[in-house]
Amino acid sequence: MNKRNQIQLTPEEQAAFLAEARKVSLATIDQHGYPHLVAMNFIARDGAILMSSYGKAQKVMNIRRNPKVAVMAEAGRNYSQLRGVMIRGECEIIDDPKSVNEMMKAIRGRETAGDVEIPESIVSKRVILKVVPKKIATWDHSKLGGKY
Repeated sequence: MNKRNQIQLTPEEQAAFLAEARKVSLATIDQHGYPHLVAMNFIARDGAILMSSYGKAQKVMNIRRNPKVAVMAEAGRNYSQLRGVMIRGECEIIDDPKSVNEMMKAIRGRETAGDVEIPESIVSKRVILKVVPKKIATWDHSKLGGKY
């Protein structure tokens, strides 16, 4: 078995890892073709990654032009401890106020571990970014037991 196959996370390990992770890096492509990378709070739900953003943010304008994005979460202090998930996919922009409010509560509630109220004045300016995976790469270097 090659090392790539040895370090892959199982679907259960991937779900547990994403439940632990606090932030993902979201990569979009800007108007000049360069990557635009930002840290985002998120929630994983039904196989998708959901994030909230101001509707006029640069990342949202980039997604409107080109919905192909990548998100990555990684943990570990050194190479032998690195674990992570990289998802490449298409990003949907959800702007329905009821859905935005509901998903923002879930995203923010994850950080506060409680019920969160989102004022309408905030919801009206926000959108939800929903990354639907097309390709997923995972890794857990600890599975190699220090042998590379």
